[in-house]
Amino acid sequence: MGLKILIAPDKFRGSLNAEEVCEAVKSGARMALPDASLEIMTLADGGEGTVQILMRALDGVSREVEVMDPLGRPVSAVYGLNPEKKTAFIEMAAASGLALLHEEERNPLATSTYGTGQLIADAIDQGAETIYLGIGGSATTDAGLGMAKALGFRFLDLNGNELEGTGSCLQKVVKISEAGKHPGLDKIKVIVLSDVTNPLSGTNGAAWVYGPQKGASPEMVARLDKGLVHINKIASAWSEKNISEMAGAGAAGGLGAGAIWFLNAEIRGGADSLIELTGLKDKIRQADLVITGEGKVDFQTLQGKVIGGLAKVCRENHKPLAVICGALLLNPSQIKEAGITYAVSVLNRPVSEKTAFEEAFERVEEATFNLVRLFSYRNV
Repeated sequence: MGLKILIAPDKFRGSLNAEEVCEAVKSGARMALPDASLEIMTLADGGEGTVQILMRALDGVSREVEVMDPLGRPVSAVYGLNPEKKTAFIEMAAASGLALLHEEERNPLATSTYGTGQLIADAIDQGAETIYLGIGGSATTDAGLGMAKALGFRFLDLNGNELEGTGSCLQKVVKISEAGKHPGLDKIKVIVLSDVTNPLSGTNGAAWVYGPQKGASPEMVARLDKGLVHINKIASAWSEKNISEMAGAGAAGGLGAGAIWFLNAEIRGGADSLIELTGLKDKIRQADLVITGEGKVDFQTLQGKVIGGLAKVCRENHKPLAVICGALLLNPSQIKEAGITYAVSVLNRPVSEKTAFEEAFERVEEATFNLVRLFSYRNV
């Protein structure tokens, strides 16, 4: 019987989606070992692709809803729903993601998670009692105020005026009212799936670490961070939940914190949760080799992301894990300590970023061919 290979990658952001990475790995493995038994499963870490994976694993169907994008414009967003299990699968990026904005539109002082709240409200109206909420890829730093506003919460300033719920409002909130909140909120269980472990504020918090990629200047970052410190004081006193130092509170511009304050949510590692929900542990136990991949592999990759989650399970079950990536930013001791058997970058010759993206499929295919041949000879 041929080698049993499990192929379970994430996307290569900007070049290949997870399905395309699977096809490239499959092609390279097949060229190296035609008689190998290949099983494919795409993975995600709570960001893009999470809904599709959960729908396949838990028999969900797509539901399309018109909501507001990060700047308050109408946009069509899709989430997953299993009516029989009363379960919904939502990616905040579908409504409040950075990919919905042109680069010149990025401004976390002006953006809001309002559309994410609309998706949650629709899921509740459809009978969902459990909601898995993936919070990767956000365009926002509003601590979930926009989401909460869409669910009926009101945020008032010093003069009693209602605030919009954008990043610019964080410092202005003096009172939170739940008088008009959605009646179904008390009946649901929300599980936040996130690969981010940052706290809400500070130099390692939502604004300083992720604000610049969302369009924030240094001055804006400082203002947002002050706003996050302020809203934590207000929301913590109101909810009796101080989560400023909690790992993951700073995810998605503080949506992690907002989900706890306003949804009474639980934060779980995105990759670990998907591995559990999809039954991937059993597939790993049956495999001779596990191959995964991601666009960039660095120290953060090992903290809650796909490769970190897979490495943990493979190590527990004494299964070799091979990693194919674009940028490999781990040294040998870090690779060994993480439980990764073999790691290789597809950037094995000088090339421009544009060319590397264009050749991504062929490069992943070639890297897979070489690693599978090497592994098969090692196990002869």
